[in-house]
Amino acid sequence: MKKILFFSLIALLFAACQSEPGSGLKETDLLPYGIPVTIMAPDSAEIKADDLGGGLIKDVTIRGADNYYVQVFATQAETSDMARVKAEQLADVKSIRYFEKVISEEEDGFIYQTAIDSSNISYGFRYIVLQGDLEIIFQTGLLGTFSQEDVEKMYGAVKQ
Repeated sequence: MKKILFFSLIALLFAACQSEPGSGLKETDLLPYGIPVTIMAPDSAEIKADDLGGGLIKDVTIRGADNYYVQVFATQAETSDMARVKAEQLADVKSIRYFEKVISEEEDGFIYQTAIDSSNISYGFRYIVLQGDLEIIFQTGLLGTFSQEDVEKMYGAVKQ
């Protein structure tokens, strides 16, 4: 009887570990769109790529179910100093009119909050990858309102 209870408990713990946040996402290679990275995205995600500035900037958008909307910009890196690139991204976000605060921060990215008023709160993120001579910036899509949970899921999905 104890063995059955023990194995049932192990099976229950194993099943609980399988339902991680980010489930329902699959590895998605962005190389066919001109950006040499792999991220996690919904299986049915719609991916669109554009070249901006005469091919100087690659712009890839990934839209999927459950309010998943990631925009990726890749351009020639001006520096290999991650702290400098992150500081520039943070300054860019802080210049947004409705910026409220940084929610969490890591060496290569951050999650932040914007608020038009107390009933119009949204979250966003920036995540930076310096790869070879490329600077790759991941962020929430430009249109939409995202919960903190949505943004944490997207941020986790793009982390390298």
